[in-house]
Amino acid sequence: MERQYPAKPAIAQSPVRIANLWATWCGPCRKEMPAMSKWYKAQKKGSVDMVGIALDTSDNIGNFLKQTPVSYPIWRYTGANSRNFMKSYGNNVGVLPFTVVEAPKCGYRQTITGEVNEKSLTEAVKLAHSKCR
Repeated sequence: MERQYPAKPAIAQSPVRIANLWATWCGPCRKEMPAMSKWYKAQKKGSVDMVGIALDTSDNIGNFLKQTPVSYPIWRYTGANSRNFMKSYGNNVGVLPFTVVEAPKCGYRQTITGEVNEKSLTEAVKLAHSKCR
C-alpha cells in the first residue's frame, strides 16, 4: 500500500485524472469515499483514472481500508512536508478532503475543496472532457 512517488504522480494515461487528498481522521473524507468508490467502479475503463493520496500513517490507512474498501488505488504521502505537497496541487489552505480533476492533454485543471459525491464527480469529469475537445 505504501508507495513512494513523485510530487505530482502521473496516475495513468486516461484523458481525465482525479487525485483525492484525504486522511483517516477527516470525517468528510471518510464520508465521501464509499460514494467515490461506487462512482469510479461505474466509469468506462480508460475514460478516467483516480487515486486517493492519504496524508496519514500506514497503520491508520490499512485499518480504515479494511473497514471501508475502495475500488481505486490508495497511495500514502511519505514526504516530509505535507503542506508543500498540498500546495503543489493548489491546496493553499491545507484543507481536506481536496480533489483535483485534470485533463493533461489540454492543460485543464479543476480543484474541489471539501466533500465530493457521485454528482459532483460526474459534472467535473464532463467539464474536463468538454474543455479538451
